[in-house]
Amino acid sequence: MPKKIRIRDLSLRDGQQALTAGLMTTADIEGLLPHYREAGFHIMEVWGGDIPLTAVSVLDESPWHRLRVCAEAMKGSSLIGAVARGRNLFGDSPYPNFVLEGFYKEAVADGLQVLRVFDPLNDMANIRDSVQMAVSLGGKADAAVCYAVDPREEPRAKAPEKRGFLARLFGTRTEEETADEKVFTDEYYVGKAKEMEAMGAKIITLLDPSGIITPSRVFSLMPKLKHAVRCDVDFHTRCTAGNGLASALTAIIKGVDIVDTCVWWFAGGTAAPPVELLRLFCERMEIELDADFDAVASLRKAMEPLRRRLTDEDAQLPKDFDEALADMPRTVEAEFDRAIKAASDNEEEALLDACRTIEDYFGFPPVAAEARREDVPAGVYASVVSALHAREADDLLPEALALVSKVRRDAGLVPLADPIGPVIGSQAALLALDRRDGSDDYSERTAPFIRLIRGEFGNSPKPVSPDFRTLITGLPEQTLFDTASYKDPANPTLEEYGGCKLAVSDEEFILLELFPEAATAFLRRRREEDSGKAGDTPEIQ
Repeated sequence: MPKKIRIRDLSLRDGQQALTAGLMTTADIEGLLPHYREAGFHIMEVWGGDIPLTAVSVLDESPWHRLRVCAEAMKGSSLIGAVARGRNLFGDSPYPNFVLEGFYKEAVADGLQVLRVFDPLNDMANIRDSVQMAVSLGGKADAAVCYAVDPREEPRAKAPEKRGFLARLFGTRTEEETADEKVFTDEYYVGKAKEMEAMGAKIITLLDPSGIITPSRVFSLMPKLKHAVRCDVDFHTRCTAGNGLASALTAIIKGVDIVDTCVWWFAGGTAAPPVELLRLFCERMEIELDADFDAVASLRKAMEPLRRRLTDEDAQLPKDFDEALADMPRTVEAEFDRAIKAASDNEEEALLDACRTIEDYFGFPPVAAEARREDVPAGVYASVVSALHAREADDLLPEALALVSKVRRDAGLVPLADPIGPVIGSQAALLALDRRDGSDDYSERTAPFIRLIRGEFGNSPKPVSPDFRTLITGLPEQTLFDTASYKDPANPTLEEYGGCKLAVSDEEFILLELFPEAATAFLRRRREEDSGKAGDTPEIQ
């Protein structure tokens, strides 16, 4: 019997968020759900990330309604999934347990079945309560460890006389000092996976939101994860840096249980690899992707007009899959076999070359050079560019990019997943300005960077130096966010709409907790619409 790989489809969450700013409406999604029901993906991720906020602030929709619509339509077919940043849920401020419990209780009641929980610092304390609450409420917990690499920095002590550009930036460092800082080893990820399984997670995800993991690292790490835990292992990456298709293929070859993909029109680029290309690989290896691909073809056709409507006219879209497949020359077809052999033999250069040839043929956009750096992912690069441009200092880009690793190291070797990555990138830009102007390092600090160093986001992989924390925050002690100081948002009585409350149900009040400003405007519009019957609406206790 051929091996079977299950699929988590991200098209309605991560795919549309990455490629079309999350502008797909619930009505758009409803038109796709009959096709999804027939396709039968193992998990459909429809919620989380920026999607709930976009629904409230841009689309003027209730994200709770979207969750219910998807859950009702997919009963008996696919599991409904969402992703949340642990204690921070969809933002960057930690919430107390009673807020988390209220949120998860409502979400599970509305049909959420699989909750993917991650923390951008990989601080297990930030995800433990969420994992255990999801389990206790009847959901399946998927705990994700964020992939990161150790910053690359040449040792300086061997050539102290060379005071070139990098030496001026970093000072002198011995080989021993550089080696001692290795944090993100295979053993690091295996240890996190074991901790997560012990918490009650039923799925462990190797989460690479920046798309920086290389096929050779997957080749090494995936078998170790599979050996270390008894639960299912999921692999998530994006195509941002040009590694996505090759790394997903390698994960399949090395034994992953679930692979994250998107359907053609919402795949590639800054989104996950296309399920259609992975299926072409799997057919050659006699591995079954667990879905009905006739239904996937229908879904693909239904998605095309949505993608075209939601995408800027100048964006490069892939070719029509069916037409390109029918016309595919033998030279391109041979690249599939070359890629499989290279992945099996851990020949990374040949694998990446074959996969990029395939992607080029099918019309996926080329990867920008700045997206290829492991130590400065594309999102961090964008934050550096933005910060420098705001100060009319675009010429400092090379210096600022080189300083990302220093800022990251000073901050405790933090991973560069959102929202931490942009914080590091913006601070590296300010550090480059300090050095250009002859100022002391960190003479200017962003507010999020101060919060990060203070400890409000959680514990970094390596402790922050007390001296550095004093420099940045004024105090040497770490100050973790005190959830005891949390205050419920205001829920005023609206006399102009018949004396009803702004939020008239538990789920509406949770929106106020999550998105105070956007939800206030959203709920005022709802009260205006139903003001004639506001007095008949029960208020929350």
